Amino acid sequence: MIDSHTHLDLCEPSNAELVANADAAGVTRILTVGIDGASCRAALAAAEDFPQVYAAIGRHPNAARGFDEADLAELRALAAHERCRAIGETGLDFYRDETPAADQERAFAAQIALARETGKALVIHSRAAEHQTLAQLDAEAQGVSVVMHCFSMPEHLKECLDRGYALSFAGNVTYKSAVALADAAREVPDERLLVETDAPYLTPQLVRKQRNQPAFVAYTLAFLAELRGVSAQELGATVSANAARLFGWA
Repeated sequence: MIDSHTHLDLCEPSNAELVANADAAGVTRILTVGIDGASCRAALAAAEDFPQVYAAIGRHPNAARGFDEADLAELRALAAHERCRAIGETGLDFYRDETPAADQERAFAAQIALARETGKALVIHSRAAEHQTLAQLDAEAQGVSVVMHCFSMPEHLKECLDRGYALSFAGNVTYKSAVALADAAREVPDERLLVETDAPYLTPQLVRKQRNQPAFVAYTLAFLAELRGVSAQELGATVSANAARLFGWA
């Protein structure tokens, strides 16, 4: 079992405790994700400290204000680290009016190009910007391995599958209100499916009063397994193989 997207630096327990809890829950690989320079460096440090942990290096759209060549140079240098296995999270977020759209689009384009340059998977964040995100990916990300993190656009399921994207489901798929999202999760082919926590956010329903952590990916995996009519062990093996292929870990 894997957690394909988490933020160890934002979780409350120590990294050692988080990794130990995950290990006890059967989570063998964790991708911790940077959203700016400091969190990218923290992600790489965690990946150096724990063999189960790998890093994704990126600039979140809400942290992309004024993105320039110096920012790209920093990302390129960080992405060269042997423990970096993906670029992102990057994309577009128009839910909050924090970063001008032009800055987000420029940062997104730069990271798409960096993913192509490095041969690493591209991890996508999209909120209130589905059409714009998919349009930019269509124009610029041909041939790049794309992971739709915290997949939340079920109305675009066919489009994403037709393009070959991997779809990663977080704890919000377990919420009673997420009927359309659960229906989409049922339809994703085995080879395109990933599971994540996005910890410390989006705690699965069964433990929703607690702050999320990588160990809790087991609850989302169990929900998806029941939804898809397979055992949790079988689905765990499937998503583990998918993550190993996408992120290049053993």
